[in-house]
Amino acid sequence: MKYVNSLIGRTALCLLLAFGLNSFVSAVYGQTDNTPFPAPTELQHGPPLTNQEFVQLLYQLPKHPDQKDKLIDEIRKRGIAFPLTAGLRSLVATKSGNDNSIIHTLEEADRRRVNPVAASLPPTAEGLELLQQARKATLGAADKMPDYIVKQQITRSHAFGQSKNWAVYDRLSIAVSYRQTAGEDYKLLSVNGMPANQDQSYGMKLGGTISTGEYVTTLSELFKPETRAEFNMVDTDTLRGRRTIIYEFEVKKEFSHQSLGWGEHGSIEQQTISGYRGRIWVDRENNRVLRLEDISTEIDPGFPITAASKVIDYEWVAINEQEHLLPSRAVVELTDRVRGQTEQTRNEILFRGYRKFGAEVKIIDIDEKDFPPDKPEETAPVRPETAPALKPAPKKPEE
Repeated sequence: MKYVNSLIGRTALCLLLAFGLNSFVSAVYGQTDNTPFPAPTELQHGPPLTNQEFVQLLYQLPKHPDQKDKLIDEIRKRGIAFPLTAGLRSLVATKSGNDNSIIHTLEEADRRRVNPVAASLPPTAEGLELLQQARKATLGAADKMPDYIVKQQITRSHAFGQSKNWAVYDRLSIAVSYRQTAGEDYKLLSVNGMPANQDQSYGMKLGGTISTGEYVTTLSELFKPETRAEFNMVDTDTLRGRRTIIYEFEVKKEFSHQSLGWGEHGSIEQQTISGYRGRIWVDRENNRVLRLEDISTEIDPGFPITAASKVIDYEWVAINEQEHLLPSRAVVELTDRVRGQTEQTRNEILFRGYRKFGAEVKIIDIDEKDFPPDKPEETAPVRPETAPALKPAPKKPEE
């Protein structure tokens, strides 16, 4: 199987992440002070945040957006001593630029405040058992994944410096087929709503940032024994109505197969191996990973790619009347510094219309009519949902 993750910034800059002989598409930040989540911490460090303390920190964000991760870290470590009201939600949206990660962290902190027993970490032995069951279920599911086809809706943005002031530069529609025997194949369907012509393809020559491979390899590589990933149970969360345990992980560079590649004008010119660390959210009931975040670490000094990250949300989808856990949304971000100029790129990817891919069908024969019509709300980025009630687990999840 072959998975390629290439990210292309200005003037066709390219990032390639690869696992061994197989290339793998993912987005991950390099380990800098500007990461999508804070460094590993211990919970209950100090008294809960008061409303006054929180608002004081919140008001610093418009002028100091780099303080967002520190604020999230304080909420996670200390919890909150105040209810999350509608007025406070509105204030957070205004001061944070409608940042979903802060709201989500506050929601979990509020659940912990109301019911600290239910939100507490399980005993160490139980946490280790859940992790082992997640490893077994993930590797087993990868071996049983059916051939399928899905449409990606990709919104591509960029920002100058490290401002994260994202400006959309185009929207793509991509058909992706997956076969156990051949991996993934891609076809560009449209650019900004206009059908792609015969000279256009989804590859490095397209320009901008591209990514591939957000499906099976990511989690499989993390759980393989040879990767020697180190896990640490750190937190609880409720994700899309499911009670989860959060594990932080780290893969050292010496055991990593994740490679970063950079180039211009549609070709790879430099490559390096990086380590990576991140978090997974494991469903406490059915032992499956519902979210993965990771960032690149130990990037060689002077390498053009200075930061890369990915966040993938997984949901149950029916393919040929069987339930499978597959990506529903991904966010890929890249930072590069070339000729003294820093630029960030961001891809927000929605995965829609999963269905079985017949052996007699070829990806070149697929077009927009082979997928269900897009719903209006699916043209915008999907925000992670939270809910206090548990949703029922799928009746026949594959193992």
